[in-house]
Amino acid sequence: MTDSYTPGGKHLIAGEWVPGASTFRSAPATGPAHDYAAGTGADVDRAARAAEDAFWSYGYSTRAERAAFLNAIADEIEARGAAITDIGSRETGLPAARLDGERGRTTGQLRLFAARILEGAYLDRRHDEALPDRKPLPRPDLRLIQRPIGPVGVFGASNFPLAFSTAGGDTASALAAGCPVVVKGHPGHPGTGEIVAEAILAAIGKTGVHPGVFSLVQSNTREAGEALVQHPFIKAIGFTGSLGGGRALFDLAARRPEPIPFFGELGSVNPMFLLPDAVAARGTAIAGGWAGSLTMGAGQFCTNPGLAIIVDGVDADVFQNAASEALGEIAAQTMLSDGIAGAFRQGQCRIAETGGVTELVGAGSEGRNAAPYLYTVSGETFLANPALAHEVFGPLGILVRVRGEDEMLSIAHALEGQLTCTLHLDESDAPLATRLMPVLERKAGRLLANGFPTGVEVADAMMHGGPYPASTNVSTTSVGTLAIRRFLRPVAFQNMPQALLPADLV
Repeated sequence: MTDSYTPGGKHLIAGEWVPGASTFRSAPATGPAHDYAAGTGADVDRAARAAEDAFWSYGYSTRAERAAFLNAIADEIEARGAAITDIGSRETGLPAARLDGERGRTTGQLRLFAARILEGAYLDRRHDEALPDRKPLPRPDLRLIQRPIGPVGVFGASNFPLAFSTAGGDTASALAAGCPVVVKGHPGHPGTGEIVAEAILAAIGKTGVHPGVFSLVQSNTREAGEALVQHPFIKAIGFTGSLGGGRALFDLAARRPEPIPFFGELGSVNPMFLLPDAVAARGTAIAGGWAGSLTMGAGQFCTNPGLAIIVDGVDADVFQNAASEALGEIAAQTMLSDGIAGAFRQGQCRIAETGGVTELVGAGSEGRNAAPYLYTVSGETFLANPALAHEVFGPLGILVRVRGEDEMLSIAHALEGQLTCTLHLDESDAPLATRLMPVLERKAGRLLANGFPTGVEVADAMMHGGPYPASTNVSTTSVGTLAIRRFLRPVAFQNMPQALLPADLV
């Protein structure tokens, strides 16, 4: 494979590269723009029908066959590694090292899911043996297993062109479950989506699975996305994106004649609660760590810790000064797209114009670049302005200085659902932490102690989701092996002859 990639600009539908009746032009951070097919409802219909046709074989394939397919996709992505990094960096402005790491995460989760489905524990098999002599009524033989739900629609994410897009976590977990996938590509990185689709097509050829098992429909408008959510052959949706866009699609999925599950990751400010003794002992170090986490990748992570709550006083002054100094030394970074940069500036203006908010750091942002911003506000003002707790996607933090433990607890109660909540504490902070823990457990899917939430491990025990608006389904994760369960449904078999049972139940 070469180190560069020139995209063809077509959809991949059921094994064929398909041109569009119209096109849109990419807007890369560097290098030449390219034209891409603009997906329509007709394109989505063709892809969804192919996915339904593929389900009759792929949905009933063996776990070994699906694992081989997932591993083949990982192999083909790795074979195109340098070219993927090249086009991905040009389109998004992300540095090569970040994309190399994200590619490793993408192939790693494909291989992890392959290993887990081979083990079979995800099937949650249960068997209640018949009790024909039980009184007053006999019990039938009951066997239960998780079965694939059907074709799945996946929306590529703006901030993870690999790990949450074409062959990312949603696609990998759906394919592991036995569900064909139709991806609506993200217009911010269509070339990256295309080369990864090329890798999946090569894996289809090597393993002999039905070509309808995967399609990529490129799009820069709402038409293809809305058609995907509403198509009768699509039985679930995986989405990572904005609260506004995700909620609109969620509502669309609910209004279908046959409503379907919409697994959306939407928004989170990932609050950190800085407990007094920890701040007194190591506030400067915590402030430096916060600055690094807050600005990592220009703040374009769903786990970006945009909110810190601290008890007012001298130690809070030290922390505030240290955070301001650390953030003031961080240069502007390129954002993923012009649209994201514009939304960041709008969010920053919204915070700055709120009464009672003081700007501590604000070098200014221009064009597609974003510099860090830091604001401070009293706990009373924060509680009176719920919009201060809404996500600003980018390197912006708010330090909330509360009057005491009770006001800190009031802020915890007032928060909406989050992906993460963090406690920075020492052993002597245990009484306050004990008061906070039941509240935070109800607010977030992942609770951290003395760390920073950026960096989500792909593992069996990972939970990446939370109460709304962090996600649309509080009981599921979009990262880790539990993600496979989103695209399965339990089926019970009563007194079924062994010859008719699924192979995994025999």
